[in-house]
Amino acid sequence: MHESPRMAPRSSASGEVAGLAIRAMRADDIPRVMAIDSLSFPNPWPESTYRFEISENPSAHLLVLEVEAEQMRMQVIGFAGYWFIIDEAHISTLAIHPDWRGRGLGQVLLRALLREAAWRGALSATLEVRLGNRVAQRLYQRHGFAVVGRRLGYYSDNGEDALLLTTHEFDCPPAETK
Repeated sequence: MHESPRMAPRSSASGEVAGLAIRAMRADDIPRVMAIDSLSFPNPWPESTYRFEISENPSAHLLVLEVEAEQMRMQVIGFAGYWFIIDEAHISTLAIHPDWRGRGLGQVLLRALLREAAWRGALSATLEVRLGNRVAQRLYQRHGFAVVGRRLGYYSDNGEDALLLTTHEFDCPPAETK
């Protein structure tokens, strides 16, 4: 699904970026996704996990966010994934390359993920987020997520607690097409 036509990336006064596309993750995206993952999380997923999620896990749905880079080629700058289980989308991961953060791209990717999950029949979405990750918490709360629990010592790298968030709201504006 395209957010806008493929044009050279540029930022508007509001910080929005033109030339974006969102699509299903492919195996050839894994090296770039792993690079973003390692810049974003203390415990990045190994390559084998991405390969399993893409090719062997029918519940897994992984997306990439691309921007038009030099010479009209698209470059992956973010990714997100969820597991669709019965009628729930459990968001497993979402990250934007640090060089592209602060432009609303996490919101673009989250909206696309929620739209796809709703299309598949999801009635709710859940996720865990680090207690100290206030930026991510604000993003999720702006999209109707509310704290419904806390997982003590959830993160193995430092024993940080996770907040469990959920939403039943899939009120996402439709993707812009121009």
